[in-house]
Amino acid sequence: MAVNDTMLKKMVSKYKYRDLTVREILNVTSTYKDLKPVLDAFVFNNGSSQELMSLTGTIPVSYRGNMYNIPVCLWLLDTYPYNPPICFVKPTSTMMIKTGKHVDANGKIYLPYLHEWKHPHSELYGLIQVMIVMFGEEPPVFSRPAVPLQYPPYQATGPPTTSYMPGMPTGVAPYPSGHTNAGGFPGYPYPHSTSYPPTTGTAQHPPYPSAGSGPARDGTITEDTIRVSLISAVSDKLRWRMKEEMDRAQAELDALKRTEEDLKKGHQKLEVMVNQLDQETNEVDKNIEILRKKDDELSVALEKMESQSENNDIDEVVVPTAPLYKQILNLYAEENAIEDTIFYLGEALRRDVIDLEVFLKHVRLLSRKQFQLRALMQKARKTAGLSDLY
Repeated sequence: MAVNDTMLKKMVSKYKYRDLTVREILNVTSTYKDLKPVLDAFVFNNGSSQELMSLTGTIPVSYRGNMYNIPVCLWLLDTYPYNPPICFVKPTSTMMIKTGKHVDANGKIYLPYLHEWKHPHSELYGLIQVMIVMFGEEPPVFSRPAVPLQYPPYQATGPPTTSYMPGMPTGVAPYPSGHTNAGGFPGYPYPHSTSYPPTTGTAQHPPYPSAGSGPARDGTITEDTIRVSLISAVSDKLRWRMKEEMDRAQAELDALKRTEEDLKKGHQKLEVMVNQLDQETNEVDKNIEILRKKDDELSVALEKMESQSENNDIDEVVVPTAPLYKQILNLYAEENAIEDTIFYLGEALRRDVIDLEVFLKHVRLLSRKQFQLRALMQKARKTAGLSDLY
């Protein structure tokens, strides 16, 4: 049954970044059809459990020219995508986990992509592609032997050989031939497994013998064999637990180093900004000091001008540079005075202050004088090299 956007949002309703999670799940399931979203309880190492979303199914991996379906389960925390998913290999009943640098004995997956996870540069689609590449180089599972092999009795004088120690022998193919996928995931044809190498005799051994499976001197299991097998199993378990803790500590150390680098860069930027602010503050202080000096100079100039204006004659304020210019100034002032006089005579006539005969008499005299002033002023301006005023 296809899972749509609405159904996924209901399943991850308690997630902090629901829309981002749904978008990435849809992006993955549209390409890898065998991965299905499942909501189930996840138990942490401290015993607590939480209902989380997982992508469970198979991913196609190419190994030595053949295509295989690797069963995986990707658990998404409620803070996804700002925290990486917890990934496991889920072997079927016909498979066994092949421990390596990327998968431990419990099937947990360790990848640099997960350790360096950083949203938005890291995503589910990219994680699956990295898994396909890594599993193509080192498959995380191999097949169980189809038929348990019998060990012939033999006589030995010393402790059990290392061939009876738990571990995967060389020459075991990733998948058996003729086995069906018991997990229900669609699969690809599996290659034929190679035969297991013999030890000191003609006997052959299965990939992972259980504790005490080696033969004793009389055909029975001895206590030494059981003890050695148990010690080996415990050693492997402790070794992988130690590696898991070291990898986790290394990932945290790398994250702290990146944070330290970011803080150093931020510190440098802050120092540059503080220096710029100091320079701008100094420039503003200098400008304020200049403005204060200019303000004082203006105040002194204004006081001086006010004291001088009380004693100076208005006619002496403007002094021309040459006698000709002084004549032009006086002619211009007199001509404007006649213009104002004619205007006020008209106002007096309008208000019946004077009669028409007096008005015409004075206007005629003033107009004649105004004409003469204008003609003289034009001649003076021409002599001074100035443009015509009228």
